[in-house]
Amino acid sequence: MTDPRRHIPRTDALLASPRLAEAVRALGVATVKAAVVAAQRRARAGEIEPSEVGEVAVAALPRLAASLRRVINATGVVVHTNLGRAPLSPAARAAVDEAAGTTDVEFDLVTGARAKRGRGALAALADAVPDAGGVHVVNNNAAALLLCALALAPGREIVISRGELVEIGDGFRIPELLRSTGARLHEVGTTNRVHLRDYACAIGPDTGFVLKVHPSNFEVTGFTSTVDIAELTTLGVPVIADIGSGLLAPHPLLPKEPDAASALRAGASLVTASGDKLLGGPQAGLLLGDAELVERLRRHPAARALRVDKLTLAALEATLRGPLPPVRQALEASADDLFARASALAAKLSDAGVDAEAVRCLAAVGGGGAPGVELPSAAVSLPEEYGEPLRLRDVPVVGRLERGRCLLDLRAVAPADDSELLDAVLG
Repeated sequence: MTDPRRHIPRTDALLASPRLAEAVRALGVATVKAAVVAAQRRARAGEIEPSEVGEVAVAALPRLAASLRRVINATGVVVHTNLGRAPLSPAARAAVDEAAGTTDVEFDLVTGARAKRGRGALAALADAVPDAGGVHVVNNNAAALLLCALALAPGREIVISRGELVEIGDGFRIPELLRSTGARLHEVGTTNRVHLRDYACAIGPDTGFVLKVHPSNFEVTGFTSTVDIAELTTLGVPVIADIGSGLLAPHPLLPKEPDAASALRAGASLVTASGDKLLGGPQAGLLLGDAELVERLRRHPAARALRVDKLTLAALEATLRGPLPPVRQALEASADDLFARASALAAKLSDAGVDAEAVRCLAAVGGGGAPGVELPSAAVSLPEEYGEPLRLRDVPVVGRLERGRCLLDLRAVAPADDSELLDAVLG
């Protein structure tokens, strides 16, 4: 009797078949070959028929060459760090696609000569914050602080309140980041209270600058006192304000969240901020302020190592110039409109026999921004067991578990995704 394993198609023949050859062009030969070998192995084990090897290999192929996957954020956290923070606007995505190939990032098409890198994005940032004499962009807010310390306080002191020695994501701590540059920290005040006199006593010939850090991922309440930027500017040394979340101007929904324009008007020499939080753009560190200081930072040797790529520049410019980004749309969405959407979805699910109901709930800003701010929201409430299957779909839906129910909070879900959310639940 002939061994059926002898009839298993050869790898080269399978890779030459139309569907797998097309996959090779899209995904690369290594990815497709791995799927073929895995299917052949299953055929040798008798799990599938030899004639099914090609179809099984095709079915096992990923949709993209990269492993990152689009996720529908139904957690109720608008800027979710674990889900990539701010989703880019359609305008920013189009700009990234345009810039993905050969582009004029450092080339003047009129003169045919080299041009300033990222001039369009920098001009857009300067227009967005007219109080800034100069602007620069690095790869994240931590990099912006790092560059400040490297350029303005090498071997010198950075004066900072003990209540602002914060830990950011994944265990990284601002004090350790700053000390890694060779600067020394001069801590003043206590955890809950600091006064202008504390800063004044710390200022000396070794002072590089005073750093004012917004504790954007926690709150200290009760018997507290802080010193604002305007008071710190009376000390005669540069004041750098790390506002963190990337709000460029005051926002009525976030009255306690610091913004770049207000910090500069109060006298801050430099402001650092993130691009992928409340601004709603790509990951970037924004540096805004005194033109001479910004130029010193831009010309520091480390600036080259911290610079952003052409895709970030394109996305940042489109975010600043283009329509309202998804983060802003999510923040400003009406709670009543969200509840109407949740009610419509729940009604359709109930008609299909799903235990679903629309509920009012509270969402959060997230991303280390606006701690303690609760946003009235609405969700589709499902049985708890829906949570895992929804996460394991081709397009995962990530909700949150609350009081034995799986809530699909619509605060950060675009209205255009409602039908996809419905299909995901119906499965």
